[in-house]
Amino acid sequence: MKISIEEISKELAEEILIRCHEVDDDIHEIVSKLEAETLIVLGYQNDRVHRINLRDIYYFEAVDGKVFLYCKDNVFEVKQKLYELEELCREKNCFRASKSTILNIAKISSIHPSISGRFEAVLDNGERAVVSRQYVPVLKNMLGL
Repeated sequence: MKISIEEISKELAEEILIRCHEVDDDIHEIVSKLEAETLIVLGYQNDRVHRINLRDIYYFEAVDGKVFLYCKDNVFEVKQKLYELEELCREKNCFRASKSTILNIAKISSIHPSISGRFEAVLDNGERAVVSRQYVPVLKNMLGL
C-alpha cells in the first residue's frame, strides 16, 4: 500500500482521499479512526471549559442526573445527556455498555466474561467497567467476535 502526503496552502480545504480496490472492514476501520480523531467534546471542570478529543476519552458515565467524561487522569462534567453522546459517538469506536455508561472501545485493553452473562472490560488506565448482558452482543460485534 502506498501512502502519500501533500502539503497545501491554508486557503484550500484539507481532505483525505482513500483509493482502494474494495471497501472492506479494514477501510471502514481506518475511516472510523479518522473520524474519531476529529470529534471534540466540551468538558467542564472548575469553572473552565476544556476541548477534549474523543481519542482521549475512556468513558462517559451518568451519575445522579449529571454526565461525566473520564480521561486518563481527569474527570470532566458534560452538558449533554448520555443518549445525545451515544448518538454523537455512533460509528466512532464508542458503544453503550450499560444503562449509565458509554465506553470507548479503543481504550479497552482486555475483556473477559463475568457473572450472569455480563462482561468485564479492563481499560488502559487500569479501571474496570461492566458491560451489561444486553450490550454484550454489540461489544462482540465491534470486536469482530
